[in-house]
Amino acid sequence: MVTVQEADFNAQELIQQLYDQHPGHTGALLSFIGYVRDYQPEHPTEALILEHYPGMCEREIEALCTQAKERWDILATRVVHRVGTLHRDEQIVFVAVSSIHRGEAFKACEYIIDALKTRAPFWKREQLQDGQKIWVQQHESDAQKTALWDND
Repeated sequence: MVTVQEADFNAQELIQQLYDQHPGHTGALLSFIGYVRDYQPEHPTEALILEHYPGMCEREIEALCTQAKERWDILATRVVHRVGTLHRDEQIVFVAVSSIHRGEAFKACEYIIDALKTRAPFWKREQLQDGQKIWVQQHESDAQKTALWDND
C-alpha cells in the first residue's frame, strides 16, 4: 500500500498495521524513516518543499513495491511519502517490509528506498534559513546505486 500525503504519519501505527496483515507468519519487519536535514551544512535548511505528480507518483511507487515482491520472498510493503512544506527534522518518508526472514526484508526495503529516490516523480526545493530557495538535484551516487539493483 502506498500513500502520498501532506499530513505527518505515526510510524508505530504503520508498523503494527503491516504486522497485522500476516499474523503468525511475519518473522521480520524492517522499517525506514527519512527526515528533513541540512543538505548543505554551511547553509542551514529552514524547510524542504516537496511537490509530486499526483497519480503517477503513487503508481510508480506501487510498481517498485510489486518489483520488490517479485524479486524477494516478502509478505507485504507499506510506503508513506509526504509532500508540501516540511521543516528540518520532520519525517518525509516511511518504508516498511515484512517477511518470513530478515535478509529478504533488508534487501527489499533498501531496493524500494533506492529506487524511490530516483524513479518516483518528486521535486524538492530547499528553503534555506537565509531565505534562498534551491532546487535539490538528484545525486549521481543515488542513480548509480539504483542502477546496481537493475544489474543484480
